[in-house]
Amino acid sequence: MTEPQRSSSQPHHLPDVVDSSDEGDRPSITDVNGSIAKFEMAYSPNKSDRFSFGPPLRARIPGYVFLAFAAVIGLTVFTAYHGSSNSSLYIWVVEGDKHRVLGSAPLAFIILFAAVGNVIKTGLRGVIVTAEGIEARILLAGGFPKVKRWTWAQIDRLVVDDESVMLELWNGEYERLPKVKDAKKLGDLLASIATARGRGVTRLADTAKH
Repeated sequence: MTEPQRSSSQPHHLPDVVDSSDEGDRPSITDVNGSIAKFEMAYSPNKSDRFSFGPPLRARIPGYVFLAFAAVIGLTVFTAYHGSSNSSLYIWVVEGDKHRVLGSAPLAFIILFAAVGNVIKTGLRGVIVTAEGIEARILLAGGFPKVKRWTWAQIDRLVVDDESVMLELWNGEYERLPKVKDAKKLGDLLASIATARGRGVTRLADTAKH
């Protein structure tokens, strides 16, 4: 794959979606904000190929912190129940459970279960690329998962930089893919497949390199 032409006047990050109030005269976001990238390498995945890109580390850290907190609580309760009956920890946890509505052991299990579930749920986020199209898995407010899918027939153009990918769809709408760990690898893969399928690809310049 040859290096696409770059322009120092172009922004690094993907631009916001343009105003679509006037559909008749609305300019393409690629006409305004980017330059068309030419890729010599094209790639057509097999129907069985499936490329998964998980969320970035910064999205996983809160879940790992919660899991560590839950593990400490579980270890503390376990130690209290299996330790000396004369220890202050035993008195506070085990004997104190006699006056609690919910005991320490069930509470610790619930917290640990929730923490593990949160880590798993976070790990399911990201982007999946297949020969048929693109699947984005995101979390809505409240932690509810949502899956959005686009076939290659629905995609007219990709707008790519080293950190993000935006889809320009056949109906004039734009969809930004969620952040992933290997963002540049995802962008290069999508650009190669899009090139093989005759779709437009716009590569935005990285101004930090100029």
